[in-house]
Amino acid sequence: MGGQVTKQVERRKALSVQKKRLVDLQHNSGDQFPGSEYRPSDRKNWMAGLDPSKVHINEMIWPGTHDSATNKIGLRFVTRPFAQCQSLSIYKQLVLGTRVVDIRVNEERRVCHGILATYSVDVVMNDVKKFLSETQSEVIILEIRTEFGHQDPPEFDKYLEEQLGEYLIHQDDHVFGKTIGELLPRRVICVWKPRKSPAPKGGSALWSAGYLKDNWIDTDLPSTKFESNLKHLSEQPPVSTRNFFYRVENTVTPQADNPVLCVKPVTNRIHTYARLFIAQCFSKGCADRLQIYSTDFIDGDFVDACVGLTYARVEGKA
Repeated sequence: MGGQVTKQVERRKALSVQKKRLVDLQHNSGDQFPGSEYRPSDRKNWMAGLDPSKVHINEMIWPGTHDSATNKIGLRFVTRPFAQCQSLSIYKQLVLGTRVVDIRVNEERRVCHGILATYSVDVVMNDVKKFLSETQSEVIILEIRTEFGHQDPPEFDKYLEEQLGEYLIHQDDHVFGKTIGELLPRRVICVWKPRKSPAPKGGSALWSAGYLKDNWIDTDLPSTKFESNLKHLSEQPPVSTRNFFYRVENTVTPQADNPVLCVKPVTNRIHTYARLFIAQCFSKGCADRLQIYSTDFIDGDFVDACVGLTYARVEGKA
């Protein structure tokens, strides 16, 4: 018992030090970067607002959400706080400006997070198609994977093609150097990551796992995650020379041996430093590698930061 108490005291001290490190970094370095003052007039149509004929797929900063379809997961006030990473539906996230969604499914085609399941993936598809029907130039990266500990849903690749066929951008390395305008009217890059089923092949309507990479680490310590994100990002090729998407997640994860197990208070430890991270990318010389930037509980300011840097790149200011 005494050892456990000592461990918790040490963790609290470590967390306090980590929080102060980020506070001091923001105070001393600031969170300004090229495009940081830019605000899109219409987040729902922010890609259209930047001129699709000028915006290349590989130069955008894609605002993304982590565990995107968990807004209704579990039982409210009971299990939901331990698994919910977003409070908005997929449709509302897209309207807010989100352009990369992370969906986990089980063998029954239900969205899940670990052992907790929520609504059918049909709900996600309907939200995506509703948004696409209301816009003309917005491109979405839809990542769908079989959740750890579950089996692949049967014939799921066929299901995805049937649901999104007319919108799907086919797997092709040349897509990265094209503008949005060159890809229209197709507007969905769907990355399907099965566990055991065959992976999508080159030229097919779906994209394989290797086209969306990240370096996720399991920690609830904000400065540790912040610094790990910078380190791994700096090791990537510049966006102009690579034929895959690379994601940075501005999130931290509750740990089983910590008293705070609910997602929101833990991930809030890093949530407010999204702009600081972008500013540090410029300071460390790796801003030309940043591409997909994801978060828990996405808000308008996070979207604006991503769109602002995209604007700066398109205008040749970053």
